[in-house]
Amino acid sequence: MDGRSVDRKLVAILSADVQGYSRLMGDDEVATVRTITEYREVVAAAVARHGGRVVDAPGDNVLAEFGSVVDAVQSAVDIQRELKTRNAELAPSRQMQFRIGINLGDVIVEGPRLYGDGVNIAARLESLAEGGGVYLSGTAFDQVEGKLPLAYDFLGEQTVKNIARPVRVYRLRLDSAPSVAPKPGRRRAVEVAAAVVVLLLLGAGGFVGWRWFGTPATSGLPLPDRPSVAVLPFTNLSQDPAQDYFSDGVTEDLITGLSKISGLFVIARNSVFTYKGKPVKVRDVGRDLGVKYVLEGGVQRAGTRVRITAQLVDAGSGYHIWAERYDRELGDIFVLQDEVTQQIVRALAVKLSEAERGRIARAPTSDLAAYDLVLRGQKERLRTTREGNVAARELYSKAVDLDPRYAAAYLGLSWTYLQSWQFLWSSDPETLERARQLAERAIALDEGLGKGYGVLAQIYLWRKEHDRAIAQAERAVALAPNDADGYETLAEVFAWSGRPADSLRLIQQAMRLNPHYPFFYLWTVAHDYYLTERRQEALATLDKLVERNPNFLPAPAYRAVLYSELGQDKRAREAWNRARELSPGASVETIRQHLPYRQQADLDRFMRGLEKAMAH
Repeated sequence: MDGRSVDRKLVAILSADVQGYSRLMGDDEVATVRTITEYREVVAAAVARHGGRVVDAPGDNVLAEFGSVVDAVQSAVDIQRELKTRNAELAPSRQMQFRIGINLGDVIVEGPRLYGDGVNIAARLESLAEGGGVYLSGTAFDQVEGKLPLAYDFLGEQTVKNIARPVRVYRLRLDSAPSVAPKPGRRRAVEVAAAVVVLLLLGAGGFVGWRWFGTPATSGLPLPDRPSVAVLPFTNLSQDPAQDYFSDGVTEDLITGLSKISGLFVIARNSVFTYKGKPVKVRDVGRDLGVKYVLEGGVQRAGTRVRITAQLVDAGSGYHIWAERYDRELGDIFVLQDEVTQQIVRALAVKLSEAERGRIARAPTSDLAAYDLVLRGQKERLRTTREGNVAARELYSKAVDLDPRYAAAYLGLSWTYLQSWQFLWSSDPETLERARQLAERAIALDEGLGKGYGVLAQIYLWRKEHDRAIAQAERAVALAPNDADGYETLAEVFAWSGRPADSLRLIQQAMRLNPHYPFFYLWTVAHDYYLTERRQEALATLDKLVERNPNFLPAPAYRAVLYSELGQDKRAREAWNRARELSPGASVETIRQHLPYRQQADLDRFMRGLEKAMAH
């Protein structure tokens, strides 16, 4: 599309992964790591023996290419027969079965990596296959039919995710597959290649974990100058969807704890939770978010016990830097979270200040029921609906009743009052005052609560106490130097305080910490452009914002002002009408009183544009 040539080729793609890998890791990481290390040697050797190349292999996935579908199928047969023999020596619960999909298709080549539907269809076939099975696409089957002494079952046309047309699917009947030897003319070459592959794998044995082939992941985002990590949402292993809030809460607590460490670069919650419930590859995550390390794991809660599995992976190479399983009483949940944080710090050789040690080691409450209520309240509050806000307030209030010294419960309550004011669910000034009292109570109980200062900064902003707002927002950033929302809050305060250049610099920093940033980050950028009279850029940014949230009131209001200033009276009037639809009670006077501009000139400019839009 941009005129550059694209390198393509037609290849046979083999995609494989382990069925039930998360369960195996959850039951016993050490045994799983030992088994998959051994089995990967089998897979790599079989691929090389049949003239293939391992393209990518993060986690439990393998992607390989072959110049011939026949070679790919022979490799798959060898893999499954050898692994079946080895599995017979293991207990049924510890057997590790690979699923394999094979497709012949056109792919895009970028360095050592391959992309396109040719790869995607193989991956979809893999997900359809049963453990120990091999599925072929119709294009692959057409190339091997009658060329190998194998039998196949036609499974019809299957609709697979993100592929426009149905795919013909064939299941290889492995019970009909004899042992397959390499072609005579290539025997010596592939034996040497297989030996090199195995040696490379064994050479990685001195490290914790393993290395797969391929170059480190590259990213459009440059790696930070300090260890960078993304904490993927921990999987709920409890077989009860109602427990999702607990695994989400553990994930958020780990992110919060790591965000307090100045020697790390930690991706924000909003970005990592875009991967929740999706099959992802660690390398892709590292490239997408611009980080070197990824932490992943699972949480299983049963009665008074909790099990947490965690593994830290080098996103570029696939190394497992560290992996551990913890089986504890639920009452040890905070100690357990601290242990995981400390393990990451040690693994990445990060130095902690004494203040940082104290902040990350502090248990927020001794009442587990109160902690559970706060996690539930957080899930409700993040819905950002009136109903969710009411439910959250009730849950936080119950947590305060159980533990009157639980800072996070008071902070959650403060958030519900602040949201009521921000979303115009309440116009009573006492709402904002109540939010302030609760935030200050939270900080009094825990002076290291960075998010508490961030909430207090927003409260002071809406009270038009700009100096106090700036001081509180700067304190929040100092306490949690990796908290993207802390930078966004300070950027927002700076914009309303007449410092748009400083605001733009900070919001860009927030976006780097939170690449999949929420829509309101775009509002801060647009506001900065508006204040610096970069009108077209402001309008373009507001267009992007409206695509993500068409009901965000400031967008049409500022569109109306910008169009007025550009002399586009019809568009200005249309934008104002949209703003009136979203807030029927809005008037010139209520808007003038509500906007927290520090400089009268900024407020006067906005009101002139708005009144002009209303007049046409």
